[in-house]
Amino acid sequence: MTFKATFMLAVLLTVWSPAYCLDPAPGVRSTLGLRTDSSWDGKQIEYPKGQAEVTGMLIEVDPGQETGWHRHSVPSFAMVIEGELEVTLQDGRKKLLKAGDLLAEVVDVTHTGRNVGSGVVKLVVFYAGAKGMTLTEKLEVK
Repeated sequence: MTFKATFMLAVLLTVWSPAYCLDPAPGVRSTLGLRTDSSWDGKQIEYPKGQAEVTGMLIEVDPGQETGWHRHSVPSFAMVIEGELEVTLQDGRKKLLKAGDLLAEVVDVTHTGRNVGSGVVKLVVFYAGAKGMTLTEKLEVK
């Protein structure tokens, strides 16, 4: 699936949730994938102040590879398109994500993602930031 197609799929899944599409047309199905006010570690989601800027990315992780330790300063929301990704927080908590899973990512929490499957992980991520904000900070963890 191309980045453009993946991006459009993620946008459509968001826009076509039952909250916005209560009476879909024949042949159209809508499935709510995620509705939350907190990230997966239980912290409340807070949007940054300033001029809003949404960034969408396709992230690919080869088998056996990992993202490296990092953290996001803005709320972000992900959908695994292909593969299996294990996310580990610095405190040791883990979450396994498989194709089709949606996630409200952790904010200001150090974590890493590792491909634990046999194929490439494809992950679409939307960052809800503000103009000029850094989305991801790489970190050294010992």
